[in-house]
Amino acid sequence: MTAIIQPTILCRLARFVFALIMAVPLATSAQAPRIVSLDGTVSEILHELGLQDRLVGVDVTSTYPESLQKLPKVGHNRTVSAEGVLAQQPTLVLTTEKAGTTPAVLDQLRGAGVQVITFRQEFSVEGTKKLINDIAAICRVPSKARAVIRRLESDMARVQAAPGRPKVLFIYARGAGTMLVAGRGTPVEKMIELAGGQNATRQFDEFKPLTTESLVAANPDIILLFDSGLESLGGPRGLLDIPGVVQTNAGKQKRFVTMDGHLLTGFTPRLGKAISELARKISPSGTL
Repeated sequence: MTAIIQPTILCRLARFVFALIMAVPLATSAQAPRIVSLDGTVSEILHELGLQDRLVGVDVTSTYPESLQKLPKVGHNRTVSAEGVLAQQPTLVLTTEKAGTTPAVLDQLRGAGVQVITFRQEFSVEGTKKLINDIAAICRVPSKARAVIRRLESDMARVQAAPGRPKVLFIYARGAGTMLVAGRGTPVEKMIELAGGQNATRQFDEFKPLTTESLVAANPDIILLFDSGLESLGGPRGLLDIPGVVQTNAGKQKRFVTMDGHLLTGFTPRLGKAISELARKISPSGTL
C-alpha cells in the first residue's frame, strides 16, 4: 500500500531543506561563486565582508581598497560589454541600479547562464546598512555584515557637522568644456546635508550644465569638486578663471573643497569617515 504524504508535510519538508541549503556558507562550498562586480561600492562591501578572493573582475569605479585595482577590469559600468564580463567566466554578477549598466547587457549575461543581482541603493546611512546586509545575504555570509555595520555606526557617532549650514555648490568637471552642477536628489546633495551644509542649487533635479547666471545667483559659500575635477580645470587658478566664480562668496574667499569621487558619492562602508571629512572641509576653518 502506497503511503500518502499530506501537502502540509511536503511544504514543511521543502522549507526545511531550503533552510539547510541557505545555511551553508558559500565560503565552504566546493563551488564558491566567481563574482564580477559592476559597482565600486559593491566591490568595497565585498572586500569588507572578506569576500575579495571571490572577485574575478571589477569595473573601473572599483578603486578602493587599492588591492581591487589588481583585479581584471571589465570596463566602465555604464559602457561595459557582456563579452568583457563573460571573459572572466563569472557565475555571479553584482551591481546597483545607480551603476547604470544597460538592461540589454544584463539580459545578455543572464542569457549566458550567469546569475545577475541588481541592488537598489538608497543614499542614506540606513540605506548603506541595508546594502551591506543585502550583499552579505546574497553571498550567504549574513553574520559578517554585523561587524561592518558596527564600524560604520562607530564612525557615524564621531561625525561633527559643520556649523552655520554653509551653502555648498558641487561642480562635476571634466575640463572647462564639461561642467555640471548638482541639484536635488543627488548623492552629493545628501552628503552635503549629512555634513551640515545645504545645497546651493535646489531649483532642479539631478544635474544641469553650469551657467554664469546660475552660478552667480546661487552665490555659494563653498565650491565642492572631485579631486580629479579640479585637476581637470588646472587647479584653483583654473577654477577662478571660470566666468562667474570670482563673483561668488566662494570665489572671493577662495573656498574650494575637493574629495575623492568614490568616497564622496559612493555611500560605502566608509560613509561615516566621508561625512566627517566633508564636514571638516566645509567648516569655517576648512581648507583645500
